[in-house]
Amino acid sequence: MKVIRLYILIFSLFLLSLPSASALAGMSQAGSETYYTTEEILSFSKKVEKTLAQKGARVAIIARVGSSRTNLPPGIRFTHTAVAVYSQITTEDNRVVPGYAIYNLYQKEQSPDVSELVQDFPVDFFAGVEVLEAGVIIPTAELQRRLLTIISSSSYNNLHNPNYSLIANPFTTDFQNCTEFTLDLITAAIYQTDDIKAIKLNQRAYFRPQPLRVSPVKLALGSMFVADITTSDHPGSPETATFTTIGDFLTNYNAASEVFTITLDTQDG
Repeated sequence: MKVIRLYILIFSLFLLSLPSASALAGMSQAGSETYYTTEEILSFSKKVEKTLAQKGARVAIIARVGSSRTNLPPGIRFTHTAVAVYSQITTEDNRVVPGYAIYNLYQKEQSPDVSELVQDFPVDFFAGVEVLEAGVIIPTAELQRRLLTIISSSSYNNLHNPNYSLIANPFTTDFQNCTEFTLDLITAAIYQTDDIKAIKLNQRAYFRPQPLRVSPVKLALGSMFVADITTSDHPGSPETATFTTIGDFLTNYNAASEVFTITLDTQDG
């Protein structure tokens, strides 16, 4: 009985102290809880689309803040990353309007350790966020062209690994999260290949991931009790891809034309 009580105490402390799943590396789908009005979400989504359009972006990397930043581990500013593509969108009343479609990797609601590829739109992307802020990377025109080629081909689905982990190691093929999938798309576009071995080889050579500064005890316990957290693909200290490290990667190799954030206070134009 003493052992059982100790076990329950440790587990209770773990649940209280471990950052939420969305805080660690990108809970994919926006939560059902809302922190802003429908009008605020719509206005901010339009602001993001307008900004991308004004900058002439056919393709952009965007990120959102799904959890309060006080819950995020050091070095992680955004919790979900995806690709926005300028498209002709058919509305519910069958009108065709210009806008941005968002290409996401999302966890399945009933199986959080399994992911699927889902296309949605900015208003869906920002629904349920705790902070109305968007991270934006606009790739160079050539990289945008190559990304369009990858996304519109069978390579897009070929690069998806449905085995999901919030803290996926970007250098292995065991698991994948939304940010690693985005990184894989970018690397595939740069080298014009969907050969995952070649992609991982080049990422290991040139990409610098974010060390995950979370207690090893918390991570070990998390992998025992939370389906979408595992450390089995981390031979050493855990590290993962983030929106910021993708921005640094593209900036360092002259593959990004702009990296910036959009907030409620950002001036239009």
